[in-house]
Amino acid sequence: MNLAILSVQDLLKLQAAAIGELKDRGILRTRNNPVGDYAEWLVSSALNLKLARNSAAGHDAESDSGQKIQIKARRVSADNKSRQLGVIRNLEKMDFHELVAVIFNEAYEVVEAISIPHSVIAEYSTYKPHVNGHILHIRGALLSDKRIRNIRAELQASRNTYIDSPHKQ
Repeated sequence: MNLAILSVQDLLKLQAAAIGELKDRGILRTRNNPVGDYAEWLVSSALNLKLARNSAAGHDAESDSGQKIQIKARRVSADNKSRQLGVIRNLEKMDFHELVAVIFNEAYEVVEAISIPHSVIAEYSTYKPHVNGHILHIRGALLSDKRIRNIRAELQASRNTYIDSPHKQ
């Protein structure tokens, strides 16, 4: 199979099917990889951000104006509808200015995408000592808070620009 001729969306669907089969065979325990990397790419492309080095503490990208952005994502599926993001560590250090949260469906389509100011996160998250960090769910009152910016349309427009065209060399 020549993967180079497939669109980004076709490649992501193929990857999702492979992970599903590996999960059905008991080899994998979750369906969440490569959600984080894809979200970081999509958000940075849509918002014109520069991705930080993997070793950057507390943030994943930066704007031209120096705003530090933490990017978290979750892929929901028929057997796991949780909208809980990965642990937010060291919230009190203020290593980022905004947290961008992206919820994907099983086909990696954007269901929710919001930008949350750092100052708002503590109101909606819960500190859990056993994971040494804050837990945040993308649902309920958070989604209607006036301080939250809905960026789904921006991500969708960027996704549509890149995702449906085959890889060109």
